[in-house]
Amino acid sequence: MAELKYEITKHIGVLSENAKGWTKELNMISWNDREPKYDLREWNPDHTRMGKGVTLTDEEIQNLTKLLNGEELEDDINEEDFV
Repeated sequence: MAELKYEITKHIGVLSENAKGWTKELNMISWNDREPKYDLREWNPDHTRMGKGVTLTDEEIQNLTKLLNGEELEDDINEEDFV
């Protein structure tokens, strides 16, 4: 298996930290020398190990921001399903 190369180009922020010191972070990461993308995942304290995460393009992060701000909700969502 080929080695995964990554570089955290910008640290945006920490969402949480668990009892073992791992932090869930939003960063800009360049994977295998490609253009940096937004990345959300858990990291150990020295950033040598990572958990599973999700990588988002600029357009996807903009859409996520709109969804979280309630600006774009799907028409097929039934608000009564939420407590």
